[in-house]
Amino acid sequence: MRKIKIFTAFLVIAVSAVLFFRQDLARFYMNFSLKIPQIEKGVSGLVQEAQKQIFTPPPLRAEKEAQKSLLTQEGIILHTNAERAKNGLPALKESLILDVSAQVKVENMFKNQYFAHDSPAGLGVGDLAESAGYDFLIIGENLALGNFENDQALVQAWMDSPGHRANILNANYQEIGVSVKVGIFEGKTTWLAVQHFGKPVSACPEPSAALKAEIKNSQNQLAEIEKTLENLRAELQAISRRNREDYNQKVEQ
Repeated sequence: MRKIKIFTAFLVIAVSAVLFFRQDLARFYMNFSLKIPQIEKGVSGLVQEAQKQIFTPPPLRAEKEAQKSLLTQEGIILHTNAERAKNGLPALKESLILDVSAQVKVENMFKNQYFAHDSPAGLGVGDLAESAGYDFLIIGENLALGNFENDQALVQAWMDSPGHRANILNANYQEIGVSVKVGIFEGKTTWLAVQHFGKPVSACPEPSAALKAEIKNSQNQLAEIEKTLENLRAELQAISRRNREDYNQKVEQ
């Protein structure tokens, strides 16, 4: 019997608290409802950013310097695709835009005398690709410094490095851009090589006409709901709280 009395008392207190704070709870709910579109927009932006993937293994320096060294863009792409073929992967298509972003990277490293994925200004491969006009889902970068004997030797050195090998054999990539240049780095003449791998946004199929229509319809419905909520909130604010019956009725609505 005592337990029943305690439970009854607790129930009365709980109901009283809900009724007492009813107006504040209703106001919170309405304000939150009106912010749902903003929240959805923010979450959508985070999802889009999360979908972009960037792969940048530690830069590779040549362990042995060849007496004569010659690197070419065409040869590096050729040997890279040869390694993919050995592993049952399709060839990467050369992208002129990625060629440009790779060239910008090479020139920037010589100019500012650094050998890293991020420039002194904090720009990485994703920034370079987007600046060049490459809208990507996946992007990757391989860097090499040193006088490798030839293109095959360079690609083999990348293949012997787990991180660079993973980039070369990444089945998700569809395109490649390469740039190589000889210049003065840390006081000596040497080569810098850059590979940019990517999968463009255009590789994803466009939504069907039916799906687009459904999305449009949902957006229209959301707009109507937002309008209705805004009107209700305005009506609620216009009602005097002294008229509790009308106020509570509007809250229920």
